[in-house]
Amino acid sequence: MIERVIVGVDFSEASKQALARGAAWAHRLGAPLQVVHVLQPPASILPEAQLALPDTAWLNQMEAVADAHLEEWARGFPGAERSVVWGSPAEELVGLATPDSLLVVAQVGHSKLERLLFGSTAARVVKHAPCDVLVVRSTT
Repeated sequence: MIERVIVGVDFSEASKQALARGAAWAHRLGAPLQVVHVLQPPASILPEAQLALPDTAWLNQMEAVADAHLEEWARGFPGAERSVVWGSPAEELVGLATPDSLLVVAQVGHSKLERLLFGSTAARVVKHAPCDVLVVRSTT
């Protein structure tokens, strides 16, 4: 039995479609909808640059902007809970899920090089989630 629908969004058109599909499932199942955006901490390429930590005010501003954008996206879905978290998108989404969740993510097209270097968030979610996962293919 699905008790909660969690939708990961990255503010792409594909994730807008995933949100609509996840909201439809939440409504159909009578389950709460949680909309999540994951901010990835800045990582520098040069090891010596890692000694300088990002400005806290800048990080707080990034989070506030993401939350405002997420609030705008969730406005069309009354009762939706929204969360902005920091970390790896796949790890954070999987960490929020329980066996009675439905995780909804978009499949975003990447080049072969990007898939080789970074992998796919959707593929990592499918591989590690403790629950069912709906991967929404973009229609655009």
